[in-house]
Amino acid sequence: MMFGLAAAGAVREAPLPDASLALRQPEKYWARIRKEQFLLPGWRAFLNNGSLGLAPRPVLAAVTGYLEKSAALDLEEYDYPRWGYELMEAHRKEMAEYLGCRMEELALVHNATEALSTIAAGIELKAGDEVVMTDQEHASGKAGWAVRRARHGVVVREVSIPLPPKDRGELVERMVSAIGPRTRVLFFSGILSPTGLVMPVREICDAARAKGVITVVDGAHMNGQIAMRIEDLGCDYYAGSPHKWMFAPAGCGILWGREEMLERLWPSMVTGGWDKKEDKAARFMKMGTNNRAIFEGMLAGVRFARAVGVERIYGRVHELARKAREKAQGLGYVKLLTPEDDRMYGGLVGMEFEKEHFERLFGLCRKRRIWILRASRLRLSTHIHTRPQDLDLFFEAVAESRRERSNG
Repeated sequence: MMFGLAAAGAVREAPLPDASLALRQPEKYWARIRKEQFLLPGWRAFLNNGSLGLAPRPVLAAVTGYLEKSAALDLEEYDYPRWGYELMEAHRKEMAEYLGCRMEELALVHNATEALSTIAAGIELKAGDEVVMTDQEHASGKAGWAVRRARHGVVVREVSIPLPPKDRGELVERMVSAIGPRTRVLFFSGILSPTGLVMPVREICDAARAKGVITVVDGAHMNGQIAMRIEDLGCDYYAGSPHKWMFAPAGCGILWGREEMLERLWPSMVTGGWDKKEDKAARFMKMGTNNRAIFEGMLAGVRFARAVGVERIYGRVHELARKAREKAQGLGYVKLLTPEDDRMYGGLVGMEFEKEHFERLFGLCRKRRIWILRASRLRLSTHIHTRPQDLDLFFEAVAESRRERSNG
């Protein structure tokens, strides 16, 4: 089965393994998926999908194929091969069906950072109004509110999230109890970037709405990592990054808002038609000429996921993450930041090492071509191209770096 447009260049598509193989010999199935559908070399252990995911062959073929066709103006419709002025309704309809929302409330943008910046800049706030967020938000999510604080005197307050929390109820209580008389916006990630913690989004958003507070969810890690529908989250605004877990190429993102909330949101980047509210979410896409081939790749990623089976993908992602968590827990000297409760993590597992141990570990990982995120806390992220031996290789490096400390 092929997806997207076939490219004339070096990227060649391959049919998926028969689905029955996934039931009979699952490890053989996933090994073939990695070898035949991704360009990852065998020597690379890639454990940082959470920063930037990998586009499989069908996605690369769709991007390069569209670029070639657009360069020749060999297109089915008499239109410019771009976006930035167009409504892109066919693209948005297919994406909306996958994401679980209405097309009219979905805009395609460059990344979650752009979507979050647009939301932060576009909400009506005045000096003294308060924005409440967690203390584990990504810098890109926080930055838009920091601008509002510096420019308009908006108050930004952070809520401490336990590492790890006891249960989902504790998270709801922390967030909702932080809402005060001047709180206008509650902003938080659906899955926290540093630790992979899945927040109880619906419960928090329902409680915030009952208090008249606007909710903004950073969903950069949600779509493609866990089963979810945007409309089921209960938030007012949402941002997503298909290039992390949805197999999309870098440079495409999601901005969603409930229809009545989109009408109240001011756009930041504009061209003609920015004020046509009848276009609903699409008016936030009117920002000038952009590369449409990226969105052809994004749709190819959705089709690829559906062909593999989205539930099968979610199951594999979590199965490997659970193995990683169990291995870390068995060491005894690693602080786990991810709870044991399966409902509270997907494909991201957070852990903490002593600083000197981590520096040695990171050096070993570079030497052994294990790709991890270098940050204050270590975060492993697994996807369908992750092999069990990649995890084994990483934890062998953990043990060796620990022995180096003892010998030193």
